Amino acid sequence: MKTRMNSSGISVCFLAVMIFSALTFVGCKSSKSASRNEQATKLAKRVIIIGLDGLSVPGYKTAKHANLDQLMADGVISFTTRTVMPSVTLPNWTSHLTSSGPEQHGVDGNGWTLQKHALPAIETDAEGYYPSIFKILKDSMPNMKTAYYYNWGNLINPINQKYLDEVNFQEDDMYYDNYNKALNFAKRNRQNPTLIFLYSVHTDHAGHKHKWMSPEYITAIEEADKAIGELVADLKSEGLYKDTHFLLITDHGGKENGHGGMSPVEMNVPWAVTGPGIKKGALLTEPNNNTNTAAVIMRLFGFSETPKAWVGEVPESIFE
Repeated sequence: MKTRMNSSGISVCFLAVMIFSALTFVGCKSSKSASRNEQATKLAKRVIIIGLDGLSVPGYKTAKHANLDQLMADGVISFTTRTVMPSVTLPNWTSHLTSSGPEQHGVDGNGWTLQKHALPAIETDAEGYYPSIFKILKDSMPNMKTAYYYNWGNLINPINQKYLDEVNFQEDDMYYDNYNKALNFAKRNRQNPTLIFLYSVHTDHAGHKHKWMSPEYITAIEEADKAIGELVADLKSEGLYKDTHFLLITDHGGKENGHGGMSPVEMNVPWAVTGPGIKKGALLTEPNNNTNTAAVIMRLFGFSETPKAWVGEVPESIFE
């Protein structure tokens, strides 16, 4: 059974206290999942989210990506993770980062802004934003460092940037500089718990321009794999790889030149996690959803509870 907490004053389990002495113990209600995953919570140091927009299951299975293959050999991958509806960009990335669906966070389309939207969020912070994983971690862990790198302008709109230590936007689908910035951020903050969101939209744009499963779309995935491989190699050379958790996530698949519908190729997407305490080379078969991502991140950083407004669950079978 999942236990929950209020986003304005989060309780933490004793494992988090042991890891991060700056935290204050406030009567955490114990859970069996916390003890089952003791290794993961003890070893979690940093989490790097690799987000590839529009990455479909057929695209992942068709493209050649030796670096992702090597990375996923140390983790768990799912090919049946379900997006939220609608299967479009902003609602799904918001759901990843808030462990909630449009029914909770209110982001129902790519044009959402804090000033103009149809459905109010069920809960907001002082500035009117729905609570994201960045807010929850920063509020609870004073030494937590967060970074957000992206190349599609609207992506930042639902996120309160006061909870981000570094933000960088690249124009024209460029992303290599963001990968370098992510590496340097990890290096500078190697002594702190760190959450890095590293996103690229170039894969999605290749699908829109040339069609999903076109040679150009497959090439876009393979180009991203090269950047991922360089990042992993650099992390290894800096001694940062072994205590890093990675998540590979996406927002939707696609067909022809678009997405947004309810077909399996649009709604079913790859999702993967790797790092200390995670099963090695495993296939996730239990039900999974984009709303689970932030809940998994919280568990990796030692929390056994999530905010009451969140709906995401932790797929327990990802742990050793």
